[in-house]
Amino acid sequence: MSETIILCRVDELSSGEARRFDVAGHRIALVRTEDEFHAVGDRCSHENYSLAEGEVWVEEREIECPRHGSTFSLLTGSPCSLPATHAVPTYEVEIANGNVSVVLP
Repeated sequence: MSETIILCRVDELSSGEARRFDVAGHRIALVRTEDEFHAVGDRCSHENYSLAEGEVWVEEREIECPRHGSTFSLLTGSPCSLPATHAVPTYEVEIANGNVSVVLP
């Protein structure tokens, strides 16, 4: 059974910004690209660095690991460049009443 958890208000993140949230045993990077929000696992699959601290590539819908430069698709979690070769988890995002929520498995 899934659980929906509010992370923040829509206006708390600007386009191109990422923020880390620790909720219910999940470490999540919430990312805004224009008017879309994406949630991915916050640990780079190459090494344990926070993706929320990396650069967001808005047009490409990717986030870059600040340590070694691997980029990950915000849509699928798949790595788009080396050295990472494994995907990070993705989470469904819901927007309601001005809040951004994530759906946890």
